Amino acid sequence: MSIRESFCPQCGEPSDSGDLCGKCRVGRTRWMEAAPRVEGITCPACESRRTGAVWQDTPVSREELARELALQAIRLVPEARNPEFRVSLWERSPNRTIATISVKAILFGVPVEEEARVEVVWRGETCDRCSRISGGYFEGVVQVRADGRPLSAREREVAARISSEVEERLQEGGARLSFISRMTEDEGLDIVVGENAMGEEIARGITGALGGRYTVHPKLSGEKAGKRLYRITYSVRLPRLQKGDVIEADGKYLEVRETGKRQLKVFHLGTGAMTVFPPDSPYRVVGNVRDAVQALIAYTEAGVAGIIDPGSFATKEVRMPRWVKVEAGSHVLVLQDQFADRIVVVG
Repeated sequence: MSIRESFCPQCGEPSDSGDLCGKCRVGRTRWMEAAPRVEGITCPACESRRTGAVWQDTPVSREELARELALQAIRLVPEARNPEFRVSLWERSPNRTIATISVKAILFGVPVEEEARVEVVWRGETCDRCSRISGGYFEGVVQVRADGRPLSAREREVAARISSEVEERLQEGGARLSFISRMTEDEGLDIVVGENAMGEEIARGITGALGGRYTVHPKLSGEKAGKRLYRITYSVRLPRLQKGDVIEADGKYLEVRETGKRQLKVFHLGTGAMTVFPPDSPYRVVGNVRDAVQALIAYTEAGVAGIIDPGSFATKEVRMPRWVKVEAGSHVLVLQDQFADRIVVVG
């Protein structure tokens, strides 16, 4: 390499390439640009954020979002290495935030620093999800009913909880339009949903937790871009008997452990054996083990226990089931059979 080629032709400083040195190249390069103004569009109802035409949930504070928008307004040339950003914010008004961004980098081997000012303009706009909810839009309805009886309070609670869990999981996964528009309790529980796929997932979850089955009933609601649109009713039918129900059949007390279309799996409270019970056989519902209460054992003698009735506080003699081991002073779980005026030991 010649001596002439080893110096910067502009300033005469040494140059490894024989071309402009780093300082002279920096002087000729506009290495940073900043948009003077950016918009922050958020939904006033749910605080989701719009980027272009896409809405997304934004679980961040206004300050964090302002910093993010301000940094998005900065453009650096590809040759800028190891950039460092420092952002300070000033709330000029409720819908204006002034961001001052200080940027340091290495450009052509030379440290550089520059400052820019960006105005963040805040604007409220109803998002796609809130617009649909406020307009009463829906695609499906999950109708929860019980076979031959009203829903219990527990069944309503479990169905509502499962529905909310499905909504939360789908929205966390990015399905913004999977929302519950409303829940109503008239003849049973009706869950109105924004997307059909969500309705089917809720129906599967409820029957999986409470038994029963569901059927699908689509109804044509219109067309969009040549595609037929359907509103679907998911008809959930819970079994006549619930898990934990205690029934009396032919003088025997049985606890329902599993429900099915053709038979029930029951626990014989007298013998402690599991057996099956045809649901079309005659029976009488006594109660549910979830409602059982504790009762004190006053004494035991030859397989018979004196149990203090939790309702009347009278001592009643009850032949103890073989699978229950008790002694005086201990407690058992019991249900009251009001029809037969008996105490039924369930645990």
